[in-house]
Amino acid sequence: MASNRIGRINEEIQRELAAQIRSLKDPRVSGAGMLSVTRVSTTPDLRYAQVYVSALDKTQEKEAVKGLKSAAGFLRRELGAVLRLRYTPELQFTADDSIEHGAHILELLRDVERKSGGQEDV
Repeated sequence: MASNRIGRINEEIQRELAAQIRSLKDPRVSGAGMLSVTRVSTTPDLRYAQVYVSALDKTQEKEAVKGLKSAAGFLRRELGAVLRLRYTPELQFTADDSIEHGAHILELLRDVERKSGGQEDV
Protein backbone atom coordinates (compact mmCIF):
# COMPACT_ATOMS: atom_id res chain seq x y z
CA MET A 1 0.00 0.00 0.00
CA ALA A 2 2.87 2.37 0.77
CA SER A 3 4.41 1.81 -2.67
CA ASN A 4 1.18 3.02 -4.29
CA ARG A 5 1.37 6.17 -2.20
CA ILE A 6 4.99 6.72 -3.19
CA GLY A 7 4.01 6.25 -6.83
CA ARG A 8 1.29 8.90 -6.56
CA ILE A 9 3.68 11.29 -4.81
CA ASN A 10 6.28 10.71 -7.54
CA GLU A 11 3.72 11.54 -10.24
CA GLU A 12 2.60 14.67 -8.43
CA ILE A 13 6.19 15.86 -7.92
CA GLN A 14 6.90 15.20 -11.60
CA ARG A 15 3.83 17.17 -12.70
CA GLU A 16 4.59 20.14 -10.44
CA LEU A 17 8.29 20.29 -11.29
CA ALA A 18 7.53 20.21 -15.01
CA ALA A 19 5.29 23.24 -14.55
CA GLN A 20 7.79 25.09 -12.33
CA ILE A 21 10.79 24.47 -14.59
CA ARG A 22 9.08 26.42 -17.37
CA SER A 23 8.96 29.51 -15.15
CA LEU A 24 12.67 29.45 -14.19
CA LYS A 25 14.66 32.44 -15.41
CA ASP A 26 18.08 30.78 -15.31
CA PRO A 27 19.58 31.03 -18.82
CA ARG A 28 21.15 27.58 -18.46
CA VAL A 29 17.70 26.05 -18.03
CA SER A 30 15.73 28.21 -20.45
CA GLY A 31 18.48 27.98 -23.08
CA ALA A 32 18.40 24.19 -23.12
CA GLY A 33 15.37 24.15 -25.38
CA MET A 34 12.71 21.66 -24.48
CA LEU A 35 13.51 20.24 -21.05
CA SER A 36 11.30 17.49 -19.66
CA VAL A 37 11.09 15.64 -16.37
CA THR A 38 11.09 11.99 -17.40
CA ARG A 39 10.92 10.29 -14.00
CA VAL A 40 10.98 10.97 -10.27
CA SER A 41 12.12 8.43 -7.70
CA THR A 42 11.43 9.29 -4.06
CA THR A 43 12.87 7.45 -1.08
CA PRO A 44 10.32 5.73 1.19
CA ASP A 45 10.90 8.25 3.99
CA LEU A 46 10.22 11.16 1.56
CA ARG A 47 13.51 12.87 2.42
CA TYR A 48 15.11 12.73 -1.04
CA ALA A 49 13.77 12.71 -4.59
CA GLN A 50 15.91 11.79 -7.57
CA VAL A 51 14.62 13.78 -10.56
CA TYR A 52 15.58 12.58 -14.03
CA VAL A 53 15.49 15.23 -16.76
CA SER A 54 16.01 15.00 -20.48
CA ALA A 55 16.75 17.81 -22.92
CA LEU A 56 16.00 17.88 -26.62
CA ASP A 57 19.39 19.46 -27.25
CA LYS A 58 21.88 17.00 -25.71
CA THR A 59 24.74 19.51 -25.90
CA GLN A 60 22.94 21.80 -23.44
CA GLU A 61 21.81 19.02 -21.09
CA LYS A 62 24.76 19.22 -18.65
CA GLU A 63 24.38 22.98 -18.30
CA ALA A 64 20.64 22.60 -17.75
CA VAL A 65 21.27 20.07 -14.94
CA LYS A 66 23.73 22.49 -13.34
CA GLY A 67 21.12 25.24 -13.53
CA LEU A 68 18.49 22.98 -11.98
CA LYS A 69 20.85 22.00 -9.18
CA SER A 70 21.44 25.65 -8.36
CA ALA A 71 17.67 26.29 -8.37
CA ALA A 72 16.90 23.18 -6.28
CA GLY A 73 16.19 25.18 -3.11
CA PHE A 74 13.75 27.46 -4.87
CA LEU A 75 12.01 24.52 -6.56
CA ARG A 76 11.81 22.65 -3.24
CA ARG A 77 10.20 25.65 -1.54
CA GLU A 78 7.67 26.06 -4.35
CA LEU A 79 6.97 22.32 -4.28
CA GLY A 80 6.39 22.46 -0.52
CA ALA A 81 3.84 25.24 -0.96
CA VAL A 82 1.81 23.13 -3.40
CA LEU A 83 2.12 19.64 -1.92
CA ARG A 84 0.69 18.80 1.48
CA LEU A 85 3.45 16.55 2.84
CA ARG A 86 5.12 16.38 6.22
CA TYR A 87 8.53 16.59 4.56
CA THR A 88 9.27 18.17 1.23
CA PRO A 89 11.95 15.98 -0.37
CA GLU A 90 15.38 17.33 -1.20
CA LEU A 91 15.67 17.41 -4.99
CA GLN A 92 18.63 15.76 -6.72
CA PHE A 93 18.73 16.29 -10.50
CA THR A 94 20.24 13.78 -12.91
CA ALA A 95 20.45 13.73 -16.71
CA ASP A 96 18.35 10.86 -18.08
CA ASP A 97 20.05 8.80 -20.76
CA SER A 98 17.42 6.05 -21.05
CA ILE A 99 16.29 7.28 -24.48
CA GLU A 100 19.84 7.06 -25.84
CA HIS A 101 20.27 3.64 -24.22
CA GLY A 102 17.04 2.37 -25.83
CA ALA A 103 18.08 3.71 -29.23
CA HIS A 104 21.45 1.94 -28.89
CA ILE A 105 19.77 -1.38 -28.07
CA LEU A 106 17.36 -0.95 -30.99
CA GLU A 107 20.31 -0.32 -33.33
CA LEU A 108 22.05 -3.48 -32.06
CA LEU A 109 18.89 -5.52 -32.68
CA ARG A 110 18.55 -4.11 -36.19
CA ASP A 111 22.20 -4.93 -36.88
CA VAL A 112 21.67 -8.55 -35.81
CA GLU A 113 18.51 -8.71 -37.93
CA ARG A 114 20.40 -7.43 -41.00
CA LYS A 115 23.18 -9.99 -40.54
CA SER A 116 20.81 -12.92 -40.11
CA GLY A 117 18.34 -11.71 -42.75
CA GLY A 118 20.12 -13.54 -45.58
CA GLN A 119 20.36 -16.81 -43.65
CA GLU A 120 16.85 -18.18 -43.15
CA ASP A 121 16.33 -21.52 -41.41
CA VAL A 122 14.52 -24.16 -43.48
